[in-house]
Amino acid sequence: MTCSKSSRSGKSPRRNSVLRVALTGGIACGKSVVSRILAEKGCVVLSSDATAHALMLPGRPAWKAVVARFGRGILRADRTIDRARLGPIVFADPAARRFLDRLVHPLVLAKHEKAARRLERAGGGPPRIFVVEAALTIEAGYARHFDRVVVVHCGKAEQVRRLRLRDGLSGREALRRIGTQMSRREKLAHADYAIDTSGPLAGTVEEAERLYAQLVRDAELKI
Repeated sequence: MTCSKSSRSGKSPRRNSVLRVALTGGIACGKSVVSRILAEKGCVVLSSDATAHALMLPGRPAWKAVVARFGRGILRADRTIDRARLGPIVFADPAARRFLDRLVHPLVLAKHEKAARRLERAGGGPPRIFVVEAALTIEAGYARHFDRVVVVHCGKAEQVRRLRLRDGLSGREALRRIGTQMSRREKLAHADYAIDTSGPLAGTVEEAERLYAQLVRDAELKI
């Protein structure tokens, strides 16, 4: 795990006993592995992806807006949104991607803010660490809402390999999707801590455990 002085500006200091952590990184870089380990250690971990899915269930306001924008061709028989149909549209069209981001990001942020405040009100012994896993935290301008930003990253060749294996994409399509996101260098400029997952899984697990130990110290210092 590497540490860096963050270049973020405008971050508001928080005086509660919950350490808020953004876990971010590019597509297929290993965020889910790190978040799973943090959850096993006792952190409260929320996935922005899962929250967004819930917000776009049939009948919800976000669902209605997405269907109005992209049409019923993106729906399955049960009226749920088929990501396999929506994904290629969004990744191929910057305007469509901006529409979706502007619709969903504020709703997800509001949900997570409520969850963090519930945890703060609940009390309990330290350390309490609230982690939000989200690929676009920095791009959306939400890093300032967190006490710490953790960037999970890996080499581009490994990222392409994982993305092709996970989503069945061609190498060209994988590179195109990676190219729609902020570069690794730009993300790392915002990081308080960074984990390189390019190597074996065991190395990532070890780094995630070190990260947890550091976050515990940060939470104790905050209190």
